[in-house]
Amino acid sequence: MTPNLHHLELFYHVARHGGITAAARSMPYGIQQPAISGQIAILETQLGVRLFQRRPFKLTPAGHDLYDFLSPFFAALPEVSARIAGKASRRLRLAAPATIIRRHMPDVLAAMRKEKPDLELSLVDTDQRGAFDLLEREEVDFAVCELESRPPAGIRTEILISMPLVLLVPSGYKVARSGIHGMAVDFPLIRPSSDTALARIFAKGLAKARLDWAPRIEVNSLELVHAYVAGGFGAGLSVKAPGITFPKGTQAWEIPDCPELIIAAAWRGKIAPLAEKVLDGLRKRAKMG
Repeated sequence: MTPNLHHLELFYHVARHGGITAAARSMPYGIQQPAISGQIAILETQLGVRLFQRRPFKLTPAGHDLYDFLSPFFAALPEVSARIAGKASRRLRLAAPATIIRRHMPDVLAAMRKEKPDLELSLVDTDQRGAFDLLEREEVDFAVCELESRPPAGIRTEILISMPLVLLVPSGYKVARSGIHGMAVDFPLIRPSSDTALARIFAKGLAKARLDWAPRIEVNSLELVHAYVAGGFGAGLSVKAPGITFPKGTQAWEIPDCPELIIAAAWRGKIAPLAEKVLDGLRKRAKMG
């Protein structure tokens, strides 16, 4: 059986300080002498040997072997912990879709760098599923993503902004009473690929309207949707969002009765101080619209 790590730590302190009474006075956290004695006794029972003589205190040969093995680890642990904590205080690992990383993160992160010039950043382009996976594996500290479904247990979210979906059409186009049904007759559909949140949300809106409108052109960015609408190729699916402008010669029609695109912040457990600063910056940016 592998010895309990806490029991090994207690033995290290007892051996280092020359006895249970001295160890109880010098422990980095509070623990009473009887508790130390009891847990050392359990360790000795597990190992099947005596580790030290009580009065006067003296390590047995087995105790010397164990102390020599444990000492480098426990002696170096405070320094390693301080180094890791120092690195954590300046390192931030973020996950978000490329559009958010490109359009919205730079201003927020630039403000943080003024306060913390030694800031170390890692930015990962991913969607909601990827962001939640990374958070669960503790490979990122903070994420911003589309929120289409409930997060896994242990992951906390905060909605930053909810944005209506729009169809981009030529400026002179007059939307008939039939609305989206008329557009489906008049225009080929241009939209982001089917694996995007925007396309999935739009599909729900079409289902609600009992409309089958298959895309004629699929692209991998809103910029391309806008460009092809401006080029006269059809009506384009987009979103009314801060920082997004539509090309000259086009107009945006907000799709009625369609779910909105929700953007949320996400983190696991207690939010890290650096991540909280990013969250504050994103909150302010969302309020500015």
